[in-house]
Amino acid sequence: MRHDPGLRHDSPPAMRTLVLPFALLVLLSTGAAAQEISVRVERHGELVVVDVEAHVPGALREAWAVFTDYDNMASFISNLTASKVLERKDNVLHVMQSGQSKVGFLTFGFEAVRAVELVPMHEIRSSFVSGDFKSYSSTTSLQPTAQGTQIRHHGEYVPKKWLPPLIGPAVIERETRKQYQEFAAEIERRTANRR
Repeated sequence: MRHDPGLRHDSPPAMRTLVLPFALLVLLSTGAAAQEISVRVERHGELVVVDVEAHVPGALREAWAVFTDYDNMASFISNLTASKVLERKDNVLHVMQSGQSKVGFLTFGFEAVRAVELVPMHEIRSSFVSGDFKSYSSTTSLQPTAQGTQIRHHGEYVPKKWLPPLIGPAVIERETRKQYQEFAAEIERRTANRR
């Protein structure tokens, strides 16, 4: 069994068994647009359901370029330590992502490979291949608006390890919101650089 480098050895033993599904919120995940990011996290037994609605600045082409820039994503999404395309065939990719997130004195690590089907300029469909989940699926859709791009994300995840009933969903919500803020900031940065 692979040692999880994301969990600190000085964490209490019971806490070392925790893994939070941050990596794929990714699946999925704005200074000015932060108030336009709505995140809902629900638990149904082992299943974690994440829904996001966000309005981000920038044209659809910029938003699409950022949300599908897997090889560079670790440079603008702060909880990712690695992100790369392992395989590409037409509009289907295998993407590996790993990273970590801190909650108080605890550090939670994650690593996963997912199959990503791209419907250009419209939808990103992801499914589980391997990693820190029993199952994973998500769909992220993008639609142009007069002021930018509307993003809708729906993900359903079953982590392999125990998720604390109260702290888990709250942390997932916080991390998801932060990721979408970072996506929006990168879209703004690239849009400004094109001017």
